[in-house]
Amino acid sequence: MLKDLCVCEILDKQGVAKIRVYTTKKKFKKLVTIVEGIDKEQIDQTAKELKHKLACGGTSKEGVIILQGDQKRRTSEVLKQLGYPADSIEVT
Repeated sequence: MLKDLCVCEILDKQGVAKIRVYTTKKKFKKLVTIVEGIDKEQIDQTAKELKHKLACGGTSKEGVIILQGDQKRRTSEVLKQLGYPADSIEVT
């Protein structure tokens, strides 16, 4: 009966961490797009999908996805298509 009152499963599904998408300058003043907040188990697959759908190069290392070029606007759209909640994606 106590299990009936528990809302743990609902909170787990809604408790997606904030995904932060922003651009920064790297080597030789080239713009790159950084995606933070993706779960460690899904980061490699998400990076692969983003690179494929955005037709750009990139990598995933140290818990972040680094995409070549200014991909902020398009990245948030692709993340929504991949099933990430729109309210958890923050583009700065």
